Amino acid sequence: MDKNIIYLDNASTTRPFDEVLETYEKANKEYFGNPSSIHFFGVESSNLFSKAKAQIQKYLKVEDYDLIYTSGATESINLAIMGYCLKNQNRGKHIITSVYEHPAVLESIKQLQDFYGFSITYLSIDNSGHISLDELQKAIKNDTILVSIMAVNNEIGSINNIKGIKEITSKYSKVCFFSDTTQAIGKIALDYSCLDMFVVSGHKIHGLKGTGCLLKRKNINLLPLNNGGGQQDGIRSGTIDVPGALSLAKAIRLNYESISDNFKKVSNFRDKISSFLKENHDKYEINSSFENPYIINFSTKHVKSSVVVEALSNKGIYVSSISACHSKKEKISYVVEELKHDKKLAMNTVRVSFSSDNNEEEISLFIKELQTIVGEIRND
Repeated sequence: MDKNIIYLDNASTTRPFDEVLETYEKANKEYFGNPSSIHFFGVESSNLFSKAKAQIQKYLKVEDYDLIYTSGATESINLAIMGYCLKNQNRGKHIITSVYEHPAVLESIKQLQDFYGFSITYLSIDNSGHISLDELQKAIKNDTILVSIMAVNNEIGSINNIKGIKEITSKYSKVCFFSDTTQAIGKIALDYSCLDMFVVSGHKIHGLKGTGCLLKRKNINLLPLNNGGGQQDGIRSGTIDVPGALSLAKAIRLNYESISDNFKKVSNFRDKISSFLKENHDKYEINSSFENPYIINFSTKHVKSSVVVEALSNKGIYVSSISACHSKKEKISYVVEELKHDKKLAMNTVRVSFSSDNNEEEISLFIKELQTIVGEIRND
């Protein structure tokens, strides 16, 4: 990456590790066989795919789970939510989720409501960005079959009590607990065995775009959304991208080999920026609880955040104003609006997100430039 670039939008996407790119290129050149073929190259590709899956399961400590390789988190989320609910709708048609889920979750659930007659309960969030376990307990009904609560919010970084949620859902045999773990994988310590289903996205962890997977307990049955040749136990038909799976396994391994060191490193970045924001509370409203060092979200109180983000970009510093997943469609963060109940703050958010690629010098320069830019912009 250009040394003059300071990239602080890692919650949106990350730079692929060189080792990941090397794995992908080598696999495409040397292991190009279709894993469904019965000749040597096909069998070799199939064996490599099995090894990649086993490595991912090992690092996530869910060796007894099924792994379905996908194109990323969005496809995995759709397969988990749509596939599970449509397959099991005879057991019930009630879903519980939260108001600040990723659009892939909210839109999948809305489709189930609009076209298949499911009913939805949306849990609120407190002023720290967490759901209430008491509210969840009260929301469960006799026909509840799915609870979908994200592990880490992609805009404000808050971390939900996954074990606490599991303690509640495990009391109900019909309830499946799914979590969007996109922003948790490779970053925070989490017991994934608490989850019935969860997802991985390669490009969020220095892997490649178009790579990801869904992991689920073996007793979870899904309706396939991709029909065809019956690959991956019939759950996701289509020729398997073995090089992509190998690159995903490499990215996960590299992240988990340094997860503790990376957490400490980015914690220093968080502390430095949080101290600056608190010292300048007249100019900035903090939206993050700071429990997760990888994401800091704040609102500019007297200037437009879009102007700030553009000015930073002109100086080679890249942050985001709202989630890239819906930034072209909306001018407001629905997550921050639910958190703060203030439309102006929700329209003027800045998200800074880190990776192990960042360093202290970059953080200092970001703070310096932010201070200068906000000081120069005329107040609303």
